[in-house]
Amino acid sequence: MSPFLDLWSWWPQTSLVIARAETADAEDLATIHADAFHRGWPADDFVAMLGESAVLAHVIRRRAGAPAAGFVLSRLAADEAEILTVAVDPRLRGRGLAGRLLDEHVKDLMRAGIRNLFLEVESENAPALKLYARRGFATIGRRKGYYKSASGAADAITMRRELPPL
Repeated sequence: MSPFLDLWSWWPQTSLVIARAETADAEDLATIHADAFHRGWPADDFVAMLGESAVLAHVIRRRAGAPAAGFVLSRLAADEAEILTVAVDPRLRGRGLAGRLLDEHVKDLMRAGIRNLFLEVESENAPALKLYARRGFATIGRRKGYYKSASGAADAITMRRELPPL
């Protein structure tokens, strides 16, 4: 990670830039993902996904041209989409970045005609569960022992949000 990300502690939130992710962001995304999850995805996987027409991804940056500080990535199929991953640099969590990023991502999904949005989240990830509940996601299922966790295995909570047509 870039050392200037520590400067976010004083940077005004109104200056944030949210944009579509590009293949040039793959290294940043891989680093953030590895720092955020038990098993990170390599940059090559991000390059491949970002090159797919059925994938929509956004990044959040301190300013244009700065390294990504967080991202969200979804796969689209007909009028449905699944959020595959959301991650924010662990040093920058708790500042509302994931919420702002998710809000912009959902707007783009709606513009693309998505009506149903799904995701899975680790049952032990209380901040993510709170974020999704605040954004209108409802629990629709549970997969027992789906994720490897520090305590052995954790359930996956499946969530859904219906999006209004534009």
